[in-house]
Amino acid sequence: MATTGDPKRRVLDPESDAAALKALTHPLRIRLLGLLRMEGPATATELAALTGESSASTSYHLRVLAKYAFVAEAEQRDGRERRWRSVHEVTSWSNQAMEEAPGSGDFVGVMRRRQVQHLLEAVERHEGDVAAGRIDQPWLEPSGISDLMPRLTPESLGELWRTFEAKLAELTARDASDPRALRTVVFTAGLPLAPRARQRTTGPDAGPDAAPDAGPDAEGSPGGPDEDPR
Repeated sequence: MATTGDPKRRVLDPESDAAALKALTHPLRIRLLGLLRMEGPATATELAALTGESSASTSYHLRVLAKYAFVAEAEQRDGRERRWRSVHEVTSWSNQAMEEAPGSGDFVGVMRRRQVQHLLEAVERHEGDVAAGRIDQPWLEPSGISDLMPRLTPESLGELWRTFEAKLAELTARDASDPRALRTVVFTAGLPLAPRARQRTTGPDAGPDAAPDAGPDAEGSPGGPDEDPR
């Protein structure tokens, strides 16, 4: 396991953590780890209620996560229960290292798709909380999702990540003791896309809407249907 000097972050190495990577790709284990990070320490029975699984199943998968140091036993409220906590707040890895290690590229794809599923679940939960009045008015305006599509170099994208993470760490530390602070789901993505091959449509099959030079990079094309104007 690679070390970063940050006790809240675990960096997975595709060589030394090969077994841990394989263990974490199980969908229920990913979900259990995420729930412990979002909701705090919990028992296998409590997690079973949240996931719709049996307590025997959640207990087994928690023990697997503990074997690979993703979770550990938490402080017990009494002597009759066994509570679990996430060891780290963040699990990360080097994309380049994963790409170069045989079979590790699949892990990155699994994790990214689980993150997208988490986003969908978070949207549904947020909308339900707003509808039920569980979210105070000051939260409504800053809440949202953006799908901007800037043109960046690899160096600029890397700088953007570092700037974002530094600012998030600063704000998290500032709000740590504020009773108004809520667990906030923040998603970020930086996925470069190669240009599409553009095909010119000419002749009798060309329709009135044919625009051979139009595409996702055309001047004035919107960022997406859900683009946040802020």
